[in-house]
Amino acid sequence: MNKKILILHGWGGSNFPHWQSWLAGEIAKDYGKVSFLRLNDFDFPNKSEWKHQLIKELEDFKPDIVICHSLANILWFHICNDTILTEVEKLYLVVPPSLKCDIPELESFYPCEIPTNLYAKEALLISSTDDPYMTQDEVKALQNELNIPMKVLEGAGHINADSGFGEWPWMLEEISK
Repeated sequence: MNKKILILHGWGGSNFPHWQSWLAGEIAKDYGKVSFLRLNDFDFPNKSEWKHQLIKELEDFKPDIVICHSLANILWFHICNDTILTEVEKLYLVVPPSLKCDIPELESFYPCEIPTNLYAKEALLISSTDDPYMTQDEVKALQNELNIPMKVLEGAGHINADSGFGEWPWMLEEISK
């Protein structure tokens, strides 16, 4: 795989056995170029710190593909609204949380405006029919606002290790296209 892939975790990180750590390992074992950025204090995240880290990583690593999980989607939205970015080839927005989230540990990330530019040539929103952090009505409204395609997984929860996503071969195939 010739592409540079940046993987961004959400609240609580995506340590093994989460699919993001599995994916990073799968890419790296074939000498692929991957950055699995470990954002500061992921149990008590701070939007300003995370934005600073992400912008630096985007400048240094220059990814072709960005894969956001959960809170990382909200982080991506913030930098799209506040910064002029170099466009990536593909952007995957995997189970973003509700834009009306009221979890105290995440308060620095809210409110969040939906960006008018995702800085991606192609983007895909990936949701689950039973994600505890965003209703199907909310994710459909987000998809319409972003005007991008959406893949909906049946009964996949928050698409994390707790919902059976330790390995996710579909995502590896998808980014290899």
